[in-house]
Amino acid sequence: MAREITGFSNPLVKRVRSLREKKYRKAEGLFLAEGLRILTEAREEGVLPEMLFHAGSTHPLALDLIDAIEADGGDVIETTPDILSKISGKDNAQAVVGVYRDRLTPLAKLDRSKADIWIVAQSLRDPGNLGTILRTGDAVGAGGLILIDDCVDPFSVESVRASMGALFTQSITQARWGEFMHWLRAGPGELIGTSLKATQDYQEPAYQSPSFLLVGNEAQGLPESYEAECDQLVKMPMLGKADSLNAAVATAVMAYELLNQKRRA
Repeated sequence: MAREITGFSNPLVKRVRSLREKKYRKAEGLFLAEGLRILTEAREEGVLPEMLFHAGSTHPLALDLIDAIEADGGDVIETTPDILSKISGKDNAQAVVGVYRDRLTPLAKLDRSKADIWIVAQSLRDPGNLGTILRTGDAVGAGGLILIDDCVDPFSVESVRASMGALFTQSITQARWGEFMHWLRAGPGELIGTSLKATQDYQEPAYQSPSFLLVGNEAQGLPESYEAECDQLVKMPMLGKADSLNAAVATAVMAYELLNQKRRA
């Protein structure tokens, strides 16, 4: 049975609001996702929130979601639009906000054979880029996103929002570079990096499966030592004055080249 909370000072509201900060997300192993579309897509992947806050939504999808959460033993809380705004940090908050258990997959448990394409991001800083890369991974049927070294939190509200639900279709793994390379070289897999210093055009190689597409930091790109460990180092033609593409855009271009090669094989 749904319960009702209308007070800003309610301890649960304060607790859930705190999940906007990384230290509290990490301490609790929980994160926020907002919007009926994202929560419905999560449900379609078999993932339900542990808690759902809504402002009296009567949308059929919202009602189905509420029924599913209650049947699963989750907590449904009806509240006010103002409190939803306080929780989400947006003046025009979505009609529903879910609290989910984090979805990290340990590196040792990744099954590299389940997909031909994997995306690996090193020291990514922008949550919008991370979310967009997750969406690209979903679009090309990638197995997941492996975050190397110190990347932006994939469970921040901004990253989750930018992923548009792809957070729930892609596995997410965090690892240090040495740990990842040890795991990668213990099985099949080609590591593909992009660099302005590369001499090979990105459409020249015949890429192998599984392909691990390595994306560098937005400002610095990949460290030279990381580039040196790539099986393929390629570049995309830049015919204008710009010398590089946005990290998420470059990832999409490369990911679709990998996909198209595999479609033609």
